[in-house]
Amino acid sequence: MKSGTGELRTDLEPLVQRFPVLGTPSAARWMSGTFGRADVPGPSTYWIDAVVTLSAADVERVRSAYAPTDQGKSPDVVEGMRGRLPDGPFLTGDALDAAFDHERWHASAYLDQNSGELVLVATGT
Repeated sequence: MKSGTGELRTDLEPLVQRFPVLGTPSAARWMSGTFGRADVPGPSTYWIDAVVTLSAADVERVRSAYAPTDQGKSPDVVEGMRGRLPDGPFLTGDALDAAFDHERWHASAYLDQNSGELVLVATGT
């Protein structure tokens, strides 16, 4: 279960630092937190649900480099982000997801090429 503060963030640096393949996004809306309960000891697994606005050049770069397709999938994000998702359809694929694996982070990526927005559903340690 995802838990967090419910704070909607708009800063870009933490996202670009964790996911360099984003390039130079112009905007982002995102939330983050941990899985499970804070009162349980041990290492935490973190989550980020984000909607990132890419430049037209970055949309084309991502689309041509990773060849995502419309597989009828939609991102499963926390409730606070659901109303902030683009309309879709979303282009997805294993190569696109793999492009967002960086250090200890893994993400499922969903590209809405019509809006120029990329949705990330990410976990990391």
